[in-house]
Amino acid sequence: MSKRIPISTVRRLSLYLRHLEEEEEAGRETLSSKELAQAAGTTPAQVRKDLSVFGSFGVRGLGYAVRDLHSALQKILGLDREWSVALVGAGKVGGALFSYETFRNRGFRIRAVFDVDPEKVGDDWNGVVVRDVGDIPSVVPNREIEMAILAVPPGAAQGVADALVEAGVGAILNFAPVKLEAPESVLLRNVDMTLELEGLAFGLRRGSVASPESRRLSSS
Repeated sequence: MSKRIPISTVRRLSLYLRHLEEEEEAGRETLSSKELAQAAGTTPAQVRKDLSVFGSFGVRGLGYAVRDLHSALQKILGLDREWSVALVGAGKVGGALFSYETFRNRGFRIRAVFDVDPEKVGDDWNGVVVRDVGDIPSVVPNREIEMAILAVPPGAAQGVADALVEAGVGAILNFAPVKLEAPESVLLRNVDMTLELEGLAFGLRRGSVASPESRRLSSS
């Protein structure tokens, strides 16, 4: 689909999907837009608007067929297949990300791990051997890596990102607290935990409370 979809819409789709999974496990067959809205902290009108971008799914008076909508959202979000992922940074953050079970449950398979530390290179992480960052040009194409997660120091992030792009990676999730440059053809998402905490500190200092929707979207 060529139309650019706002990231806020994509995040709500993920929230809808999670709720549909819970309801399907509970044996529910249909679900209303009101119930989906409550799960995502939004409105029924917004639910209908989000879904209408991708087709017609509900039946007036009956709601949405849980199994059918679940399957449709999996395809829309690209979760009906496995994705090969590289992790760059074998430190504490990288180790925590590698061990995050939800990645695997969602089909994100970390098939390569890289680091510059000679003491880490060669370590076996549950069947994945940590390789030197210099091996990115050969390993990434060989293992058909499509996405990469960066958990490296700020000063190293841009060089690593450039190497990953050159090797053919199409999407990067960056945990380094630095703004990266990448071609328009490469999807880039930055997760700056310090900025998020500063935003929380600002809200607490001012005594402000975010809306239910913004709370859910910011934590997804």
